[in-house]
Amino acid sequence: MQAILDATVSQGEPIQELLVTHGKVPTLVEELIAVEMWKQKVFPVFCRVEDFKPQNTFPIYMVVHHEASIINLLETVFFHKEVCESAEDTVLDLVDYCHRKLTLLVAQSGCGGPPEGEGSQDSNPMQELQKQAELMEFEIALKALSVLRYITDCVDSLSLSTLSRMLSTHNLPCLLVELLEHSPWSRREGGKLQQFEGSRWHTVAPSEQQKLSKLDGQVWIALYNLLLSPEAQAHYCLTSFAKGRLLKHWEKHGKTCVLAAQGDRAK
Repeated sequence: MQAILDATVSQGEPIQELLVTHGKVPTLVEELIAVEMWKQKVFPVFCRVEDFKPQNTFPIYMVVHHEASIINLLETVFFHKEVCESAEDTVLDLVDYCHRKLTLLVAQSGCGGPPEGEGSQDSNPMQELQKQAELMEFEIALKALSVLRYITDCVDSLSLSTLSRMLSTHNLPCLLVELLEHSPWSRREGGKLQQFEGSRWHTVAPSEQQKLSKLDGQVWIALYNLLLSPEAQAHYCLTSFAKGRLLKHWEKHGKTCVLAAQGDRAK
């Protein structure tokens, strides 16, 4: 909370400095992945056990929410290049983590978008907790997108293995293009355009609909870093498939959005 407050009021950021000084960024990344694995391997077992009916699900909720807390903190502090550099070898694990979240986000978009928040009167506490976890997963994925963009800002200082993982193993440029195609943070409700920001959906005024949203900007800046930086260009094998995917989206939205992304990056 203090890190977000410091970043909001543009003061000095002691939390970020302490994390770097005491070498705690790798610890945060390790904790993030540990909670992710717990949610994938252990939490579903709790939800399936019929005779597991705790009167108080708050302790389990705190574990589920822990992942969101960590990724929120990382999004806040990774804006600073020295934080990314202090992650050392764990930045590779963080790239893998972001790739997993964004892949799930694209898959979810193809199946109708994020789940809605309405609860059922017949559901038990564990079912309600499972629903909250699904809703939280959407916000975590959007935070992972911002973290990935900040990592690409440091492309000139990333290790060769990290660049290879982003460009060859995961082919992040093509994944980012898929995100732009689906735009899971935008939807139409009742004929009105809505965008997800600040943990809730906002209706966009007609006069604002031509402007680049913050999340769209994050994707375009990441693409700019991965495709136009000399370090990335030297390691990205632009296959005919990748070229086709990139050029297809460029013809639809590219020139206007890249100019806007360059402006946001300069700011």
